[in-house]
Amino acid sequence: MERTATGASISGRELAAVVGVPSSTINALLTGVTQSQPESIARGICEAIGIDLLCLWAPRRRSARTPHVEPKQLVAA
Repeated sequence: MERTATGASISGRELAAVVGVPSSTINALLTGVTQSQPESIARGICEAIGIDLLCLWAPRRRSARTPHVEPKQLVAA
């Protein structure tokens, strides 16, 4: 694996150690056996390899929608 931020190599075991998960978790993600993780682990992986969260992970569910309120007036910038 490579980190996009630095280009430095990192092994699955090293990544697991940095994130604080078993190396089998990283291996399962790489092989496609597991396709999701809690947000804290997903964030840890992204921080370790230097990419944005949404480049690697997709939210499983959407947040609740709120009604959109149209403004009464707009101010020119």
